[in-house]
Amino acid sequence: MVVSMNLFLGKRKLVLTAATLVALVYILYSIDYHTYNENCFARGFPEPQRTLEDVQRAHKQPHRGRNIFFHETSCSADGVIKLNARQACAIESAARMNPSWNAFVLFAAPVGFRNKSALPLLDALLAYPNVNLRFVNLTTYAEDTPLDAWMQSGEIFRSRYMNSHLSDIMRYLTLFKYGGTYLDLDVVVLKSFDTLEPNYAGAESPRWVAAGVMNFEPDGHGHELAEMCVRDLLINFNGQDWGNNGPGVITRVLKQICATKSPLMMTRERCRFFTVYPPEAFYAINFDDYKQFFEERWLDQAMATVNRSVVVHVWNKFSKDHKVRVGSRVLYGVLAEQYCPRVYRASGEFF
Repeated sequence: MVVSMNLFLGKRKLVLTAATLVALVYILYSIDYHTYNENCFARGFPEPQRTLEDVQRAHKQPHRGRNIFFHETSCSADGVIKLNARQACAIESAARMNPSWNAFVLFAAPVGFRNKSALPLLDALLAYPNVNLRFVNLTTYAEDTPLDAWMQSGEIFRSRYMNSHLSDIMRYLTLFKYGGTYLDLDVVVLKSFDTLEPNYAGAESPRWVAAGVMNFEPDGHGHELAEMCVRDLLINFNGQDWGNNGPGVITRVLKQICATKSPLMMTRERCRFFTVYPPEAFYAINFDDYKQFFEERWLDQAMATVNRSVVVHVWNKFSKDHKVRVGSRVLYGVLAEQYCPRVYRASGEFF
C-alpha cells in the first residue's frame, strides 16, 4: 500500500512538473517574446534628427516600377545603422549595374546615423546617387492593403523565425505597394535588369520557385500576381515553418495560375506573362555547393557556372561563417572586386 502511494505521488509530481514546464514555455513564447519583438521595432531613437526618413514620407519615394528593394529586418539595440560588407556588396552591385533604377534599403527598426565618418561601408554606398536608405514604420506600412488588420494583430511578432518571416512579409508587401524588383541581401548583381522582361522570379530547383529575386510591375498582371501573393500570406502564414512564407508563397501562387506543379514548366505563356527563369539565371550555384564561392580550387569551374547569370546568390544562411580574405582568388572575392569595388576596398582585411 505504501509503495502504491509513493508511486502515485511520484507520478503526480512528474505530471505537475511537466505541466509547469509547458506553461512556462507558453508564457515565454506568447508574451515575453512577443513583447520583446514588438518593443524592438517600436523603440524610440535617442537622436530623432538623425533617424532615417520614413519611406512613406520621404522627400524621395519609390517610383512605381523602376525600384530595387532590399529589406533589413534585424532588431537594433542602439539605433545605429548596421550593414556588413556582404550586404553592402549586394546593394552596391545592384546600384552600379542599374544606374537608372533607384535602390532602396528599407530598415524595419528605427535606425539612423551617429558618426558617419566611422562607417566606411556606408560612405562607399552613398557615393552612388541611386542608393537610398529608409526606415519602414511597421505600424502604418500595411495601411490600405490586404495585410492591414493582420499586421495590426501582431501575429508576425509571434513567429518562431520572426526576422526571416518579417522579411518575407515585407518583400511581398513592398512589391504590392510600389512594384519593382526585390533582392535578398546575400547576392551579387552581375548584369542590368533592363535585359529582363518585367514580372519574373527564378526556379531554385525542380520543386521550388525562390523568393530571393522577384519582379512585379506596379500595374496589370504584375500587380495582380503581387496581390495574389499578399493574399496567400494572409491565408497561409505559418510562423513555425521557415520556408512557408517566402518561396512557399510564390511557388503556391504560380502553381495555381500556371496550372503546373513544376517550376521548370512555368513558361511565360502559361503564367499570365510571368517568367520563371531557370536556376542558372539567379541560383546557378545551389546551396548544396555554396563552398564553391569560398575555395580557390573551384574558381575556374564556378566562374564558368555563373557566366550566364544575372544575379548570383551566396546562401548566407549556410555561408556566413566562411571568411574571404581581400585579394584571395575565390569566386566570391573575385566577383566582389569587380561588381562592388568600393565596398570591397572598404571592407578591411576580410570581406
